[in-house]
Amino acid sequence: MKLRGKVALVTGAGRGIGRAIAEALAQEGADVALADVDLHAAQAAGQEISERWGRTALAAQMDVANLEEVRAVFQSVVERFGRLDILVNNAGIIRRGTLEDHRDEDWEKVMAVNLKGTYYCSREAAQVMKKQGGGRIINISSVAGKVGDITSAPSYGPSKGAVNTLTKSLARELAPYGITVNAVAPHAIETEMSAEWSEERRKAVVAQIPLGRLGRPEEVAAAVVFLASPEAGFVTGEILDVNGGYLMD
Repeated sequence: MKLRGKVALVTGAGRGIGRAIAEALAQEGADVALADVDLHAAQAAGQEISERWGRTALAAQMDVANLEEVRAVFQSVVERFGRLDILVNNAGIIRRGTLEDHRDEDWEKVMAVNLKGTYYCSREAAQVMKKQGGGRIINISSVAGKVGDITSAPSYGPSKGAVNTLTKSLARELAPYGITVNAVAPHAIETEMSAEWSEERRKAVVAQIPLGRLGRPEEVAAAVVFLASPEAGFVTGEILDVNGGYLMD
């Protein structure tokens, strides 16, 4: 197993892509802390990890945009495991609408969760990883961060574009400490977000994907496992596309 003996923290781990990531990391041998605003969802995911793979799973309630909650969870992870090797900033939200009807409070909320939450968690993780001599920070971005919003209001894309830039900035700053920082940029994955699409919209999205289908959460998780693995030790500042060929850059 690639990650035996490692400790990972995954935000937004209660369902969807986050849960798939937590499970994939556990399957490769990592103990996992699962943080989510929905504690029951995190607990259910953690219980499955413990039962299926025998890994230690710590479930915690956390709003990534709440600095006090973030600090408390990171402290509990270090107290429980003694270290933190992998942080996956997966927690994110989306809002639908147009420029004219997108409310200011929705803009602020999307930026707070998607960008500020990634910043808060990365800052806490870096403090731990510097002391132990290295680590991996992996951000979950989106193709919308590269090409602009596709199916949402005009806040999601900018929030993810900022995450991409933050990824590169932190990669440069933290490299001397043995910490790599990368991102995975999915598009059109079978999640609760894509489940909101109409059938017409779904067909239109698939028609633009060369592989001719939506992606699966497990395929995003596989990219995260790679970036967390020893094989990716010389990879940092990368935004890895997982989009079926929709964007080839």
